Amino acid sequence: MLSTQTYDVAIVGGGMVGLATAIGLAMEGIKVVVIDAGQTQAVSGEPKLRVSAINKASQQLITNLGAWPYLAATRVSPYQKMQVWDKDSLGKIDFDAHSLSETHLGSIIENDAIAFALAERAGELTELTYIENTRLERIAFGEREAWLTLDNGESLSAALLVAADGANSWVREQCKIPMTFWDYNHHAIVATIRTELPHGETARQVFDKEGPLAFLPLYEKDLCSIVWSVSPEKVEQLLALDKVAFERALTAAFDGRLGMCSLESDRQSFPLRMRYARHFAGPRLVLAGDAAHTIHPLAGQGVNLGFLDAAAIVEVVSELKQQGKDIGDYKHLRDLERWRKAEALEMITAMEGFKRLFQGTNPVTKAIRDIGLNFVDNFAPLKTLFIQQALGNKNNLPKLCRRNQN
Repeated sequence: MLSTQTYDVAIVGGGMVGLATAIGLAMEGIKVVVIDAGQTQAVSGEPKLRVSAINKASQQLITNLGAWPYLAATRVSPYQKMQVWDKDSLGKIDFDAHSLSETHLGSIIENDAIAFALAERAGELTELTYIENTRLERIAFGEREAWLTLDNGESLSAALLVAADGANSWVREQCKIPMTFWDYNHHAIVATIRTELPHGETARQVFDKEGPLAFLPLYEKDLCSIVWSVSPEKVEQLLALDKVAFERALTAAFDGRLGMCSLESDRQSFPLRMRYARHFAGPRLVLAGDAAHTIHPLAGQGVNLGFLDAAAIVEVVSELKQQGKDIGDYKHLRDLERWRKAEALEMITAMEGFKRLFQGTNPVTKAIRDIGLNFVDNFAPLKTLFIQQALGNKNNLPKLCRRNQN
């Protein structure tokens, strides 16, 4: 009979958020295990379709975790500017990092590249055990620990279980945590494209009656990742188009800002849904990343919100450990839960308001968004506030997301 391995923290899910949490905890001397149903792989060749707009706070987190050097420089695409405009009016807003003496607003990076860099860093830490290609089969919660049974027959116990296993979290379902669920009735089409004109290290987003279309600059001057949010009916129409017809439709939807567009990859689509867990924590349990919340990809903030979860968990759990307290006792986790729920709800509300403002062709709504966009664009203090949000600068940033971690 196999013996039970004992850890301080067990993390289910070896994606970006799970690995970031594990590395941060291990760096604090906390014994942690990551259980991942898949495995990370080095990124090479054509860019992957799923990318994230990593803001400066998330970049600082990855740097403080010691994983930034593992990101291949050729796969990191810093962007200095951001342009947002309404296709059917004169409303627009431009952001420029140089106005705040910053070198860039953030970086577009493939999700797989981030996960691989974090996995490479995780392999250096003696306090971190990484179990890949293995699923969690059973969970039982005791008074002092969580008991885990894996599909390879192993048994583990930990004082705290972190569920970072994605939007369709198995752990969350097993723990019967209710969800607030909102179907946006939109799907996102993602693809890699090449443009006639250089992107100029600028992230661009246009809104029309169909929905937002984002062009995210990649590591070659004429290479972009697109996220096109449209109705399910429109998705079917667009995916049914042949390559040339789709390229023409895409170029027209983007106002031809970067000239003619040509497909460099397959097209994929996925439904857009908002999820918000009723509880982010419980006895012996914390939810993180998409297991706790998913938001509209309007501003590319989903993974940044997840990284804030990771940094906050590391901060709270390491402090509890230093104080000799039980890291899995729910009474010690309530402040963490309130912190993360409030921030997630704030982001969900902001994204929903932003989406509704740009939705539809109602003349009053159009007038409000035109005036609002142009007002922000021309009012320096408010524009600076928006840029700070884009950078991820907040008053209550977790320590791991700060340049000075004190």
